Amino acid sequence: MSDPNLIAGLERSEDAGVYKLTEELAVVQTLDFFTPIVDDPYQFGQIAVSNSLSDVYAMGGRPLTAMNIVCFPVNTMDISVLREILRGGLDKMHEAGVILVGGHSVEDKELKYGLSVTGTIHPSRVIFNTGCQPGDRLILTKPLGVGIINTALKVQEAGQESIDQAVGCMAALNQKASELMQTEPVSACTDITGFGLLGHACEMIENQDVGMVIDSAAVPYIAEAAELADWGLIPGGMYRNRDFRSHMIDMDEAVSASLQAILFDPQTSGGLLISLPAASAEGLLAVMHREGIVDAAIVGEVRSEPKGRIIVR
Repeated sequence: MSDPNLIAGLERSEDAGVYKLTEELAVVQTLDFFTPIVDDPYQFGQIAVSNSLSDVYAMGGRPLTAMNIVCFPVNTMDISVLREILRGGLDKMHEAGVILVGGHSVEDKELKYGLSVTGTIHPSRVIFNTGCQPGDRLILTKPLGVGIINTALKVQEAGQESIDQAVGCMAALNQKASELMQTEPVSACTDITGFGLLGHACEMIENQDVGMVIDSAAVPYIAEAAELADWGLIPGGMYRNRDFRSHMIDMDEAVSASLQAILFDPQTSGGLLISLPAASAEGLLAVMHREGIVDAAIVGEVRSEPKGRIIVR
């Protein structure tokens, strides 16, 4: 079924759905929930909410309301755990200026939490994950490696500093980065989540008349992630991401195996990957650094050739 007011739906791998209500107002809708990736329930609530809101920020929208989605093993887990998850989530919603308007819970053997989110945007200002232009620079706003750190955490091999950095990254909102990018003529944007940096970058150029070059040395990542990857502490999602997208990627043999793993590492509540004209990139990066987005970096560029492929050097 087609609808002339549907701006973004199932036809592309967009981060959220967008539906036009009037000539000056559209709604942005998304939904996301997952199982715990950290032991602390309050932190889990914070991360889950930040992750759920991120899709709206990636489209250039403003999230307004949210509804909780809860699956909880009521017979095997103390209800205090759920209270802490919801408290962490609510605190993060307050930070984002989002109002909780309801939700739904079911009994489940496996704990899960997330949100459905509704936001708004001007119909002519929607930022899609395609539309990169030759000559654009690519800005990544958060470091990679949280999937590797989380995998190491499960077997108690990650250092506390790396754990704290990963949790801080995942819990951080993409709100400021989204607001700042909207001051520039952005060509395309997506948020980096389960498909990893290269997986989501592939979505940006798939079936498009452009390609990308990623400068692996410029990509920010949590330092210990490389060492842990060398030890083989790599999430299974990394291998799936690599296998699915390797046909689109030309990997320089000088890029280490650990760095390749980081580039495919599935992220939770990762940063934004922003494509914008070269003339605007350095200025936006400087403003981001001043505004506290200290890990933001220019990690590559868009080229007219090779179309539909990514060169990692």
